[in-house]
Amino acid sequence: MNLPLFIAKRISFNSKRTFSKLIVRIAILGIMLGLAVMILAIAIVKGFKSEIREKVRGFSGDIQISKLNLNTSYENTPFSMPDSSVQRITKHEDIEFMQAIATKPGIINTNEEIEGVVLKGVDRNYNWEYFRKILVAGKVIDFSDTLKSKKQILISKYIADRLKLKVGDDFLMYFIENSLRKRKFQIVGIYNLGVEEVDKLFVIGDIALVRSLNNWAVSDVGGYELRVTDFDRLDEIEAGVYDDLGIELKSYSIKQYYPNIFEWLSLLDVNTQVILILMLAVAVINMISALLIMILERTNMIGILKALGNTNWQIRKIFLYNATYIITLGLLSGNILGVGLGLFQSQTHFFTLDQASYYIDFVPVQLDVMDILLLNAGTLLISIFVLLLPSMLVTRISPLKAIRFK
Repeated sequence: MNLPLFIAKRISFNSKRTFSKLIVRIAILGIMLGLAVMILAIAIVKGFKSEIREKVRGFSGDIQISKLNLNTSYENTPFSMPDSSVQRITKHEDIEFMQAIATKPGIINTNEEIEGVVLKGVDRNYNWEYFRKILVAGKVIDFSDTLKSKKQILISKYIADRLKLKVGDDFLMYFIENSLRKRKFQIVGIYNLGVEEVDKLFVIGDIALVRSLNNWAVSDVGGYELRVTDFDRLDEIEAGVYDDLGIELKSYSIKQYYPNIFEWLSLLDVNTQVILILMLAVAVINMISALLIMILERTNMIGILKALGNTNWQIRKIFLYNATYIITLGLLSGNILGVGLGLFQSQTHFFTLDQASYYIDFVPVQLDVMDILLLNAGTLLISIFVLLLPSMLVTRISPLKAIRFK
């Protein structure tokens, strides 16, 4: 029979000492809360990074190609890429799709209000999958009629609210060339990306209109947007795309296009690491305190076991078994609390945020089974390893003095 395990079970399940019970419950509560916070911290950070990353990817793609020059304005320098080059890039297994765009600054004039915007022109091959998810009213541009498509436009909810516009309304937009040129547009859709830098600036129209305003050739574009299949390999794929381009073109990733957003997301990882260390420290300190108190309360029992010939290691194993039981119970409770709250938030979006500050109006949660398993295993192993030191207190107890101890 495994005597240390037998005694540990008796201590754990049949103990009548009220003080040690209280300490054990506090230790279990500490582990439960610590693990729940760690699970939620990782899930929320992953959710934030995923949601915000998908927003900027959905609007601007993962890699952009443009003319290699010193032009940093929204007035694109035109170029034409040979069909062979386009096919070579799109056939690459790491590229999901490639779409042509062109941008042109303009001024909306309506309801006695004016608003400076940038018209982003797209063509019939544009991937509308993400835009359909963020449309709050209307539909996307219909390219089946080339004349009508030039007059259709999508605006953001930010601009619509600011200028008091809705789907079906029309307005004049002015473009500054050698002379002032104006075009009339009809709003067919209103989108809400949630990223203020984009919402307050961009409207979506037909690239053919941009070509017409700029007197470009039919094959000219302002740039290309590429979507990659694996975002974790973005830098590697972007380098490969750059190698396939001619000397007159350049490519850059979405991380370079929106550096502030991605730097902010990287800082979230540091915050998560701090939270994990603090929560793990709280759980370990709770367990050390509980183990020391249990050993001191069982001083008389330790003395008797030593007098009966049990070794220090056998007695230490009793308390380590007992501590493992407490840790396991705390981990089980922590998983139920952390995963439960995570699932509740992911289904209901009960906890909300200020979208202007966080780019999203709810707390996003992305639970990952592997993360949960690693947190549980790490907490269990670290706690047991750290508890080996306080359990050495058993070796300091003299059998003669312990038996007399009351």
